[in-house]
Amino acid sequence: MNEAIVQVEHLRKEFNGTVAVADVSLSVKRGEIVGLLGANGAGKTTTIQVLLGLTTPTSGVVKIFGQDLEANRIEILQRCNFSSAYTALPSNLKVRENLLVFSKLYGVDNHLAKTQELLDLFEIAHLKDQITGRLSSGESTRVNLCKSLLNDPELLLLDEPTASLDPNIADKVRKLLRRIQRERNITMIYTSHNMRDVEEVCDRVLFLNKGRIIAEGSPQEVVAHFNQKSLEEVFISVARSGDLLAEENAL
Repeated sequence: MNEAIVQVEHLRKEFNGTVAVADVSLSVKRGEIVGLLGANGAGKTTTIQVLLGLTTPTSGVVKIFGQDLEANRIEILQRCNFSSAYTALPSNLKVRENLLVFSKLYGVDNHLAKTQELLDLFEIAHLKDQITGRLSSGESTRVNLCKSLLNDPELLLLDEPTASLDPNIADKVRKLLRRIQRERNITMIYTSHNMRDVEEVCDRVLFLNKGRIIAEGSPQEVVAHFNQKSLEEVFISVARSGDLLAEENAL
């Protein structure tokens, strides 16, 4: 649990002079589920894109599994995966065809059994012959989660994984993710605007504002530190007060 899977030091990313991430340093240990929180525009998505190697930082150091991401991107990403409620899989393929394609890309052994296991896990086996583009948003989200676990990743990046799910399915997914983390010791970085998700799933949370981490700790520690009743109230307070909270209430 003490092994740092993700290490980021003084990450900065600018787009044509606009600062998306100003100065972010963080460390995520093996087996941790860390929530990356903040209002829209806080820098969460850009940070995730950097960790996925989709965008190059302006400055800073990013190491995953102890290796420099820029120099070892392919090797590192073979051990990672990603799911987002807002990233669609090819819409013209059947669900099983999509999962077959990604199984081949990830080099998954015994891919048919693995696919069936994940479809059963997320209770969508009945959808395997459906055209992906005809699925509901909640069904698509669960297919994407299946895709993200095909290669048994050591590091899983989840962007709003329950955003399109009804309360019943969202509850099941939260419990599944926790179970998977315990059984496989997967490290997860989790972004969400659903504070119930974060309180139930995450071991630790990082609040971003204007491209900087301004508060961190367990969900319970953060709620207690800011003397609020819930993490949602903390989120609202941080989003509205930002840098002022960073100076007065830094953890």
